[in-house]
Amino acid sequence: MSGTLDRLLGSVADPGRPLVTYYDMSTGERVELSATTTANWVAKTSNLLVDELDVGLGTRVRVRLPTHWVSLVWVLATWSIGGVVADHAADIGVSGPEPEGDEPVRLASALRPLGGRFPLVPEGFLDYHAEVPGHGDHFVALDPPAPADPAIDLDGETLSHAELLAAVPPSAARLLVEPATLHRDVRLVVGALSGGGSIVIVAHADPPTLARVADDERAEITAG
Repeated sequence: MSGTLDRLLGSVADPGRPLVTYYDMSTGERVELSATTTANWVAKTSNLLVDELDVGLGTRVRVRLPTHWVSLVWVLATWSIGGVVADHAADIGVSGPEPEGDEPVRLASALRPLGGRFPLVPEGFLDYHAEVPGHGDHFVALDPPAPADPAIDLDGETLSHAELLAAVPPSAARLLVEPATLHRDVRLVVGALSGGGSIVIVAHADPPTLARVADDERAEITAG
């Protein structure tokens, strides 16, 4: 791992502590990833991208997923290979649970509990959860990004790795959020990793449920 991701994960004081906790109140799903577990998923995804899809420095990846632990893994894996998290003119697209996109290479995630696969692979897409398990838990970029290389191109804002790290203040808080934009999510994960904080994502919840989960998780509800 390299660039933004290397610096961020290198700053985590306790890699075993929760980094991302995901709730889907419509299914009862709860998934918790430590920084170590997140790094393993990122490495597997990076190896999939490089070994199977032959991508690398400068590859533009469009993440059309709702706020989810899988979407955060894809953001970090994109940086790991030296790619750009983009919302247009992408080389690779990942979407789900309803697959969409017109990128040259398309992957889909069913976003089912426990990383479940699609019962039937959508036509024109690779099933991410069918493809990723066999890849290694460690990844070393052969052509890592430099600080001046682009990291994001979202909502008309293009930032290099160095600019992104400088633009997002570190956060030591445990923040509870509902699904929102990818741009928001990028900043959340950068702030949490650089500041030793963590993120609790709660989908399909009403206000009383959000308050209960915040209390259970000792987290601060935030809209940002």
